[in-house]
Amino acid sequence: MTIRKTLSVVLVSAATSLASFWGFSEYQQQKFAGLNTPATSSIFRNAAYGESSVSSPMVDFEAAATKAAPAVVHIKTLKKAKKVAATPDMRNNPFREFFGDGFGDMFGDQGGSMGRVPDQRASGSGVTISEDGYIVTNNHVIDGADEVLVTLNNKKDYKAKVIGKDPSTDLAVLKIEGNKFPYLTFANSDNVHLGQWVLAIGYPLNLETTVTSGIVSAKARSLGINSRQSKTPVESFIQTDAAVNPGNSGGALVNTDGNVIGINSAIASPTGSYAGYAYAIPSNLVQKVVNDIVKYGSTKRAYLGVMFGSDQMSEEDRKNNNVKEGEGVYMMDVAKGSAAEEAGIQKGDFITKLNDVTVNTGTEMVGRIAALRPGDKVSLTYERNGSVKTGTATLKGDAGTYASVSEQVIEQLGASFENLDKSKAAQLNINSGVVVKGLGQGILTEQTRIREGFVITRVNDTNVNSVEELKAALKRAGNSAVISGIYPNQPQREYQYALNDLNSVE
Repeated sequence: MTIRKTLSVVLVSAATSLASFWGFSEYQQQKFAGLNTPATSSIFRNAAYGESSVSSPMVDFEAAATKAAPAVVHIKTLKKAKKVAATPDMRNNPFREFFGDGFGDMFGDQGGSMGRVPDQRASGSGVTISEDGYIVTNNHVIDGADEVLVTLNNKKDYKAKVIGKDPSTDLAVLKIEGNKFPYLTFANSDNVHLGQWVLAIGYPLNLETTVTSGIVSAKARSLGINSRQSKTPVESFIQTDAAVNPGNSGGALVNTDGNVIGINSAIASPTGSYAGYAYAIPSNLVQKVVNDIVKYGSTKRAYLGVMFGSDQMSEEDRKNNNVKEGEGVYMMDVAKGSAAEEAGIQKGDFITKLNDVTVNTGTEMVGRIAALRPGDKVSLTYERNGSVKTGTATLKGDAGTYASVSEQVIEQLGASFENLDKSKAAQLNINSGVVVKGLGQGILTEQTRIREGFVITRVNDTNVNSVEELKAALKRAGNSAVISGIYPNQPQREYQYALNDLNSVE
């Protein structure tokens, strides 16, 4: 009897405990359900999670890395020892935080008027773009180098020849002798989108081939860093958070198909090493510049012939320059005789589209125009006083009335010239020409590989027989021209060099 009573007490206690626990649980669920249910007047909405959110396939980086890595090369440069004029604390380079490679840093004797710079060695990256050994890299990687050595992914070394460079875009083209080199193909950078997965491939910190991943975090970025190399910088960078360090410059930024969408050029960092963002030159701009360099020795730049405000223009500057608010790019001025004027663009218009692609900033517009050539046609969509209009511009090699006088053009070239002696012309089997003498700092040395003694015979399609005719031909050419001629030791071969920015334009 005692056992029965005891068992009954235990069963009743257990049932009571279970009922109490169940009741408390129900109370708690209703309590928190009430807290988590948004009020009918709430401005917030709950996110809906579908199966695709958790079942999406992982991004495959292996295939892209395997395809691209063999075509990315290690570039090593040597600048031989020399004497230079010392400047106050030459090591304080304000652009070091962007380029991060140490290229161009000079260590002179700060105590005197002259300093001796020892041998300087630097390391960067490059991308092989053809089976016969053409390589694209950054201009700042090879600029001023006395020797350039290229090491392939398979550890083989080659001496490289500099074919040409373009400081405005920070691009250069090298050539190594051989064939059947692995090379990469280029994707359309206009199709790159925010959030897209990308891989950065190069030789950072003198390491072997290194691959890092990230996403595209911004497009059409302008940093002003190419002004270090050129008075007319062209910038429209792809920004990524893939880890990029000193030595990555000139390497590849590829998509998940292993195709190039950009050439890594700079990093934004307070230390000179990776701290968050890196910047790559878009593949469309790279292809245009490289093709020009291979064909002409430098780029043929196209101009729309407009003036617009900087993307970073302050509110005060906008007010002082009467820059209005609106969609697109505001036209502060339009040059007479320019491609833009002929297409119907006027001062005060807003250009909203190029070839039916929306442009929101001047940087975007510059990037798209820079990827084109003189003679290319561009459809323009623009707004004027609230009305949408369209027109077609045929890009030119000059910007219109921004052209300067012929004497100023000659000064910008950075050389002296003299008429070719008639007897020498007869020996070279040409009628006449103009000899390049006394090369110094200027457009000729910055943009081309021209050497002293070159005989100019033609500017664009105009024959030049004297220095005066050279001046007149350059003045007519506007901002962009191709000079043709020969070297006396190779009179049978004609050389061509493309010149840009012969006049100061926005």
